[in-house]
Amino acid sequence: MRTHSRIGLAFVIKCFATTMITIIVSAESPQPPFSCDSSSPTPPYPFCNVSLPIPNRAHDVVSRLTLDEKVLQLVNGAPGIPRLGISAYEWWSEALHGISRHGKGVRFNGTITASTQFPQVILTAASFDSHLWYRIGQAIGREARAMYNVGQAKGLTFWAPNINVLRDPRWGRAQETPGEDPLVVGDYSVSYVRGIQGDSFEGGKIDPNSDHLQASACCKHFVANDLDNWKTANRYNFDANITQQDLADTYLPPFKQCVQQGQASGIMCAYNRVNGVPNCADYNLLTKTARQDWSFKGYIASDCDAVAIMHDVQGYSKLPEDAVASVIKAGMDVNCGSYLKKYTKSAIEMKKLTEAEIDRALENLFAIRMRLGLFNGNPKTGIYGNFGPDDVCSEEHQNLALDTARSGIVLLKNSDMLLPLSKSKTNSIAVIGPNANSTQTLLGNYEGVACKNITILQALEKYVKNTHYHPGCVDFVNCTSVAIDEAVGIAKMADYVIMVMGLDQTQEREKLDRLDLVLPGKQSALVSAVARSAKNPVLLVLLCGGPVDVSFAKDDPKIGSILWAGYPGESGATALTEIIFGDHNPGGRLPVTWYPREFAKVAMTDMRMRPDPSSRYPGRTYRFYNGKPVFEFGYGLSYSNHAYKFVSSTQNKISLGPNQELSSYYMSVSEIREDLCEKAEFKVVVDVENDGEASNHTVLLFVRWDDHGEDQNGHFIKQLVGFRRVSLGRKGRGEVEFVVKPCEHFSRVREDGLVVVEEGSRSLVVGDQEFTIDVVL
Repeated sequence: MRTHSRIGLAFVIKCFATTMITIIVSAESPQPPFSCDSSSPTPPYPFCNVSLPIPNRAHDVVSRLTLDEKVLQLVNGAPGIPRLGISAYEWWSEALHGISRHGKGVRFNGTITASTQFPQVILTAASFDSHLWYRIGQAIGREARAMYNVGQAKGLTFWAPNINVLRDPRWGRAQETPGEDPLVVGDYSVSYVRGIQGDSFEGGKIDPNSDHLQASACCKHFVANDLDNWKTANRYNFDANITQQDLADTYLPPFKQCVQQGQASGIMCAYNRVNGVPNCADYNLLTKTARQDWSFKGYIASDCDAVAIMHDVQGYSKLPEDAVASVIKAGMDVNCGSYLKKYTKSAIEMKKLTEAEIDRALENLFAIRMRLGLFNGNPKTGIYGNFGPDDVCSEEHQNLALDTARSGIVLLKNSDMLLPLSKSKTNSIAVIGPNANSTQTLLGNYEGVACKNITILQALEKYVKNTHYHPGCVDFVNCTSVAIDEAVGIAKMADYVIMVMGLDQTQEREKLDRLDLVLPGKQSALVSAVARSAKNPVLLVLLCGGPVDVSFAKDDPKIGSILWAGYPGESGATALTEIIFGDHNPGGRLPVTWYPREFAKVAMTDMRMRPDPSSRYPGRTYRFYNGKPVFEFGYGLSYSNHAYKFVSSTQNKISLGPNQELSSYYMSVSEIREDLCEKAEFKVVVDVENDGEASNHTVLLFVRWDDHGEDQNGHFIKQLVGFRRVSLGRKGRGEVEFVVKPCEHFSRVREDGLVVVEEGSRSLVVGDQEFTIDVVL
């Protein structure tokens, strides 16, 4: 009898509790569509007052939150707070080369069903065109706002660009980066960030206290995150051992540019450790370097589950609460994942963390949402409120995607001027290869839904009706089995053969690094067999992000031309076909060294940039690699020849130091007076002459050290000073101007991380032309 009474009492209590919860929930205001919306039945809080400074507004909103509400705002999926009229927000959206279907913030199942998919970043970088990069960022930002305005984006914080320097050619995410040169990577980041955030190309508009951000960019992965899954090492357990010298002159500069010149509003800290400390728990990195030294004004997000792995994988944190406390104290603000939601309150209760410390993080987060205009009521009434479906997949953006692919594709070989093919004299072609009839391969990773997308085969068929096709590889790109007889059969029938080979996302991607640098499976054997049987030398097209060793094709006279097309985006097939048939003159240049296959013997975990002769370590990137590349950084042919000549530079001596006897042959850049650095700057004008058809040509200016002083191993072989894209008419000529900044371009980093300028000679080099400058301290 007593048992039944207990059961009955428990049932009554449960029903009462359920009823009370229902009453409480129903008594709350409904989820507001927008924060500070006029329709929300809440009082006019100061945080909704647009006339107040954003820091004041952010402080006000945080001061009104309960501890439980605060904790829930520290993760990427931040819930709404109906009692304050605050809407939900999703921090995680992706826009690497177009609005992506990856992440949790964007969906394509509404009025807008697609977005413009630009070429993957590595190919875009091959254009060496900063203004083009800026226009891509602009277009992506507009499409992001349009998707938000129609309710298909739950946030406007996009976790791009990826600006890790491409240190190792096997990295599966090589495709996502602007290449191996810190200057190019940094300039790309500045252009993209200014574009997507709504700044001008020249900069200077974005105010960290204004609410005029078009969308928010996030520079990732901070720092030295360039290994995903190689042998026993992966991005979660890897501890990158990096010298202060390499940090200062390779790994950190792009992020500094992104913050200081690009004025990025976000940074993502990476999974890996650097010299024992997880990036997201590194106070020196996040707070001292980014916030204090670089004056970063924005939010810092963790890579997804990066906080959890500090405890679960790395063993860096003894308790989950230790992990939470260390990242908040280091300066991180929001966790992609659930770790902070689970353990922040208990970390406070255990006195490992204070509520004031999470308030700091929250104020950074709410400030970004306010800078996006998302605490001003309905954003459709704001300065970006007119963006809608017509601004997505627009003709302007489609043309920009096509122009980017045209500008990036690189001609690597063109024996006996095989290309361009004659449209009038080419009666038949054979198209062979596993990448010839795929639209998905063209997009690369972090892709969205393309506005329109045709295969390379379909694009070629528009030029030549009599087209024969065979994939060649029976099992697609991995090509463990080949149908050589069938491929050779159609090759013999055609005037010309176009072979579309390379890699795809089954070979290189996030979480998948390569173990070698050659074409997969039997691709090389297929190419060589077809080339031996074809009537004329064949054309080899390579789709890949990371480089491959195609020495066999480079040296084979039966392979007349090689084109690298990266992953060229939704308009890439059209651009490639235009180049093949001469409607566009290629002008792309490689943004990364193409190493020989022997480079795969180098441990991918070795983070050193400089060579070590004692252990036969060859060094990395064109600045330090002492081996012979298959194709060097900056290499790219054209259907025209271009000649250079220095026409304006009277400088042959630069004086940077005081007129006194020095105890050393170098000076720290920090010791040189700013006015002396500015006074030492000078212009270099290069004349460029084109001997053929109209071209869109890139001029690269390098500096080379002629006198290595006392330290032979610390110097670059050469280093890029600047790059300019110039349009030249048929047999035309033009001039490009560079500003050389000796305190920046003639300096180097010592082993202790100190930036110095040395006495000695430098040579400025463009093409086969150079002149020498003496630096005097």
